[in-house]
Amino acid sequence: MADSAPSAARAFIAEQKGRSFASEWVLIDQEMIDRFAEATRDFEFIHVDPERAAETFLGGTIAHGFLVLSLLPHLRDSAHLPVTPGVTVGLNYGLDRVRFTAPVRSGRKVRGVFTIVDTVERDHNHFQQTLDIVVEREGEDRPAMIARWLIHFTIAEGA
Repeated sequence: MADSAPSAARAFIAEQKGRSFASEWVLIDQEMIDRFAEATRDFEFIHVDPERAAETFLGGTIAHGFLVLSLLPHLRDSAHLPVTPGVTVGLNYGLDRVRFTAPVRSGRKVRGVFTIVDTVERDHNHFQQTLDIVVEREGEDRPAMIARWLIHFTIAEGA
């Protein structure tokens, strides 16, 4: 990391590497799935038709993978990840990888476990943080999703 970042921010960033934070459990019910289908225009029957979906190996409707993905900001906020002192703005830079590893059935809960992999200074007071995320399904061994998320943030001069 360059010497341009304030020393308090550099020390704080170094302390966070490798730490993990778990969110609250969030219920994904049929109403949420139906609202997501409306918003995205994705009406695949395995999401919105309980009777027809019950006839499949899934045994009922499942959440859209992108619905689970779209919950990441909420799950991150409820996990209370530490914020570097002096942050002025944070931006979603994107995802390096996403895998939907198991379905989330309607009426089930998920939570996110966020691990701070690294935070590097890309430019003067501009940082990139890498988070590994596991979206767990309550009562299940196999997670619903794994992802690597990149976030950019800026800290104020002298913070």
